[in-house]
Amino acid sequence: MAGPSHRNKPSLNPYRLMSFTRNAARLITLFTLFTPLAWAQPTEKEGFIDVPGGKVWYKIMGVGKPGIPLLTLHGGPGSTSAGFAGFAALADERPVIIYDQLGCGKSDRPDDTSLWTLGRFVDELDQVVKTLGYPKLHLLGHSWGTTLATEYLLTKKPANIVSVIESSPCLDATRWTNDATRYIAQLPPATQRAIRLDKATDSIGQKAYQDALNVYYSLHVWRNKPANVPPNTGFGKVVYETMWGPDETIAMGNLKGYTCVDRLKNLTLPVLYLCGQYDEASPESTRYFQQHTGTKRSPKARLVVFPNASHATYREVPDLYFKTVRAFLHEF
Repeated sequence: MAGPSHRNKPSLNPYRLMSFTRNAARLITLFTLFTPLAWAQPTEKEGFIDVPGGKVWYKIMGVGKPGIPLLTLHGGPGSTSAGFAGFAALADERPVIIYDQLGCGKSDRPDDTSLWTLGRFVDELDQVVKTLGYPKLHLLGHSWGTTLATEYLLTKKPANIVSVIESSPCLDATRWTNDATRYIAQLPPATQRAIRLDKATDSIGQKAYQDALNVYYSLHVWRNKPANVPPNTGFGKVVYETMWGPDETIAMGNLKGYTCVDRLKNLTLPVLYLCGQYDEASPESTRYFQQHTGTKRSPKARLVVFPNASHATYREVPDLYFKTVRAFLHEF
């Protein structure tokens, strides 16, 4: 066969080549100028939101990520979001929002005890959600944060919440206290007696009480305490004692007698319950909440119990915890 003819091959136009070279140079210059700006965009954002009673501090990790954002609610009442730094593990796919509830952490800390009610905290959460302005959100509450998340869903009925994760749930104060009583009965007799010395005024009684609490907490709150735990600076002691009591083992504040079990059937969005094997939010109680959630017509709530972990599961078994949460969020 004859080879290809060269007679019809177009010749290079030197003026076109010069024009192309100039345009390419301009594009390279623009790319060089603007690319650093893109790289410099922050992946975190923080600020304050006006809520009933003051201002609350918040931080968004993973700003601009495409996934449906996750809003987290810390425990307490009166604890802080300081321990939630590990939730940055999920910010590679979606914005993850943490915030300090009023009365603790970096948020305002007013001394008006009339502010420390469940209803006001629900209004606070409602304002945070509205101010953030996301069309869709996942909620994750831990401990008291599950009380807050559940009451918010049941009373405000927000249309933009896609799912809720109930992590170490506190949805019935009496069951919580009963679980603690059962755990305390497994401790040595001297520790059992000392753990009820919360009202002791003498230094010896107070030390015995604190030592006994540490034994209980080491078994059911931070059984696998990480080496580097961020300090819970800004703990709202007045908030905690007004709403809950002197320690984790008994409800004596205005949450005493709280329950929402009879209303869990009204939660028809997807729900994931999480707890540790030795959690003060016991697997038995967490399973009880799961069984009362939703109706036969709605998707059943799910339950995951993390082996060899207690209450601080997101710090005790972080790899398994965040793998489980990530898989659940991927469904939506």
